[in-house]
Amino acid sequence: MSLRLGDQAPNFRAQTTIGDIDFYEYTEGSWIVLYSHPSDYTPVCTTELGRTAQLKSEFEKRNVKVLALSVDAIEDHFGWIKDINETQNTNVDFPVIADQDRTVAELYDMIHPNASATATVRSVFIIGPDRKVKLTLTYPASTGRNFNEILRVIDSLQLTDEYSVATPADWTDGEDVIVVPAIRTEDIPAKFPKGFKEIKPYLRTTPQPNR
Repeated sequence: MSLRLGDQAPNFRAQTTIGDIDFYEYTEGSWIVLYSHPSDYTPVCTTELGRTAQLKSEFEKRNVKVLALSVDAIEDHFGWIKDINETQNTNVDFPVIADQDRTVAELYDMIHPNASATATVRSVFIIGPDRKVKLTLTYPASTGRNFNEILRVIDSLQLTDEYSVATPADWTDGEDVIVVPAIRTEDIPAKFPKGFKEIKPYLRTTPQPNR
């Protein structure tokens, strides 16, 4: 069964490039990006793991732990990481899960038989500190993931978790946000003292409240 938004992200134990981990223990109290790769030594994924490593400080300031997964062996992971560090001018120090028996891949429905019967598809899961699935994305093998978009979504999720707002199309951190419909217009000034704009009765915007 596939995981859907709001589902509990299942726990697992796994061998990784930083040692054996218990998923829940390793990620306790953090936001999580868990993403999969079809196999080691693949060109698009080489750039993706490199980009993730380059963005280490951006993930850290958002309290995000990143874990990658491939169904290849741990020895292959270590060799691949050397290539990634060399070609992407970075240092991959986040865990890359070795999932040769496909335990985690099956648990998170990362194998789509019509795409590949043996390799994981290129999935992304964003999981909150409450261990609930907040976002899922699945990319084709030919298209590299957009990590600016992943960071943007995390910003939105963290903001909307804390305040009664939603974020509009193409929103980026610092821009105006939407007041959720559940809040009556007459109650907005008390909740959002920076002011608001009523475009339509159902479309009210306010400056980002945590800025």
